[in-house]
Amino acid sequence: MQAPLRNPRKDRWEFQKRLRIFWWLVIGMSALLIVRLAWLQIVTYRYYHTLAEANRISIVPLVPNRGLILDRHGKVLAENNLTYTLEINPANHRHLDRLIDQLSEVVNIAPSDRKLFHKLLEETHGLTPIPIRSHLDEVEVARFSVNRYRFPQVEIHSRLIRNYPMGEAASHLVGYIGRITETDQDKLDDEDLTDQYRGTNYIGKLGIEGHYEQELHGRTGSEQVEVDASGHGVRSLSRTPPVPGNDLVLSIDAGLQDVAVKAFGSHRGALVALDPATGEVLALVSMPGFTPGLFVDGIDQEQWDQLNNSPDKPLNDRALRGQYPPGSTVKPFMALAALEKGVRRPEDTIVDPGYFSFPGSTHRYRDWKEGGHGIVDMHLSIVKSCDTYYYNLANLLGIDAMHDFFTQIGFGKKTGIDLDGEATGLYPSPEWKEKRFKQDWYAGETVICGIGQGYVLATPLQLAQAVGMLANRGIMMRPHLVMAIRDHATGHTRQVTSETVTTLALKPSDMDVVRDAMVDVTRPGGTAAEAGAGAPYAIAGKTGTAQVVGVKQGEKYNASQTAERNRDHAVFVAFAPADHPRIAVAVLVENGGHGGEAAAPIARQVMDYYLLGKLPAPPAAPGSLEKKP
Repeated sequence: MQAPLRNPRKDRWEFQKRLRIFWWLVIGMSALLIVRLAWLQIVTYRYYHTLAEANRISIVPLVPNRGLILDRHGKVLAENNLTYTLEINPANHRHLDRLIDQLSEVVNIAPSDRKLFHKLLEETHGLTPIPIRSHLDEVEVARFSVNRYRFPQVEIHSRLIRNYPMGEAASHLVGYIGRITETDQDKLDDEDLTDQYRGTNYIGKLGIEGHYEQELHGRTGSEQVEVDASGHGVRSLSRTPPVPGNDLVLSIDAGLQDVAVKAFGSHRGALVALDPATGEVLALVSMPGFTPGLFVDGIDQEQWDQLNNSPDKPLNDRALRGQYPPGSTVKPFMALAALEKGVRRPEDTIVDPGYFSFPGSTHRYRDWKEGGHGIVDMHLSIVKSCDTYYYNLANLLGIDAMHDFFTQIGFGKKTGIDLDGEATGLYPSPEWKEKRFKQDWYAGETVICGIGQGYVLATPLQLAQAVGMLANRGIMMRPHLVMAIRDHATGHTRQVTSETVTTLALKPSDMDVVRDAMVDVTRPGGTAAEAGAGAPYAIAGKTGTAQVVGVKQGEKYNASQTAERNRDHAVFVAFAPADHPRIAVAVLVENGGHGGEAAAPIARQVMDYYLLGKLPAPPAAPGSLEKKP
C-alpha cells in the first residue's frame, strides 16, 4: 500500500503554529521574570535589603557601667568589680544536668550553684544565657579554655559585678541590685524604658540602688558588627558608646555608720543620725542587716529561707519601716504643745503621788516611779520623766489639740526621705478610731497617748526628724541621703538642695525651757546621766521606754522575769552640742529596757565619734533593771 504524500504547505503551517505558541510562551515567561525582578529590585528593595543587612549585620547592645555610690568623704559604698562568669545558653539543649556534670569535671560547681542555676532557668524560661559559676579565677579560666571545644553552648564572659564593701553595715541603706524579673520587665515596658535595658540583666531592688536606679543605670550603647554565615563577628562597622551611670555622693559618714553598727553589738534595733540644719542623714542603721551580695546573681532558696524566716527579721528596715510606741521621748513635744496652747506655764507644778486618776474613778494610771516624784514643774517633769505630769497634761490638752500638734511635727506621716517603702507611723484621733474600729474615743486613751503609748506609733526616722526640729529651733528639714550627683554625660556635679518641711511658730523662750530640761536629762539626776557623764560637750536628750506587753493593773513590770522578746524597747533621742547642734540622733533598741541604759550609750558613742573624731570609752555597766521611762 502506497503511503499518502506529505503536504509541505500543511506541515509548514503546523510548524509555524507550534513555533508561535512556543514563542509566546517564552515571551510570557520572560515577562513574568521581568515583572518579578522589577518587584524585587524596585518595589520591595528596601524590605529585602533590610533583611539582608540583618543577616549580615548584628546589633550588639553595649551595657553601661553602673554608677558608684560614695559616702560624704569619698569612701566607696557600692562599686563594680571585674569578674569572670561561666554562662550556659540553655536554648535547644535537652540535657542540662548532664552538661553541668561534664562541666564540673573541668570547673568546680557546688550544689548551691546548681540550685541557683535551676532557679534562674525557671525565672527566665531559658531565653537568656544563665551563669552556672561566678568569680572564676585565672586557673579555672585557663582550664575551661583548653576544653572549650567540648562545650559549644558554654561561654566565659568577663563582666562587672556589683560589690558592697561595707556589707551588712550598710545593707538597708545602700540596698542591692538583682536580676530583672518579669515584674521588673513589665514595669520597664510601662515606663517605655525597655530599650535602655537591652543586654542588661540587673536592676536596683532596694535602698539607694532601687530609688536612684535611673541615675545609676546610665544609657545603653550599641555596636554594629558584620557577621559571617555562622554568626561569628568579622568586623565592627559602627559604634555608639554607652554612657555610664551617674555617681551618687551620699551624706552618710561611713565611719560613723560603722561605729553605730558596732555599738549595737548583738542587739536588734535602729539608729538615725542627721544634721538638723540641713536634714542630711549622717548614719542610718537597721540591726541586724544582711549580706547584699547574696542577691546580685540571685539568692538560692535555702539562703532566702534563712533570711526570711529568721526571728530577728534581718530583711526588715527598722529605721524606715519599724513602727514603735515612742514612749517618753514625746514628753518634750508635749511640753511644747502645752506652752504653745497656753494650758501650762513652766513654773506651774503638780503633786505626783505616783499615779493619775480621773475624778470619781478607781482606775490608776501609774507613774514609773512607785510613790511618785512629789512636787513637779515642767523642767523636772522632763528631767525625771514624770508620767503623772503628762497624764495630767494630756487630759488638759485633749486628743484633738495633741493630734494637731504632733502631726505638725511629722508624726503619722512620711518624712519624704529619698528611699522607697517608708512607713507612715500613726498619731491617732477620734475620727481615726471611728473609721478603724467603729468605736468612740475614750478619755483614758488620751491620757496614755500623753506618754507615747497606746495607739501612738513612730519610726526611728520620724523621731530623728522631730528632735532635729527641736535642735534647729522650730525649723524642720526633710531628711535626705543623696548630697550630690556626678553627671557622666556633662562632667558636672549637681548639688542636692536641702528642703525645709515647715517652720513652727514657737516662742524662743518656750524652746529654751524644753531644751534646757533636755540638757539636764544627761546630767547627774537625769534619766540618761550615765550616758552623758564626762562628755566635753552638752547633750540635750530624752529617754523613753516603749511597752511591748501590757502589765495588769496592780502588777509591777520585772524585766528579769519577762521573756526577752516581750521586754520593753529602749528609746533615746538627742542632739549635740546643745548650744550649737551639729548632730541629732534617734536610737531604738528592741527589748532593751530603759532608754538611758540601752539606747543612750549607743547615741553617746555616735556623737563622740562625730564631734570628737574618736571612739569614746566603753559606757558604764548597766544599773538596775527597774522599769524607767
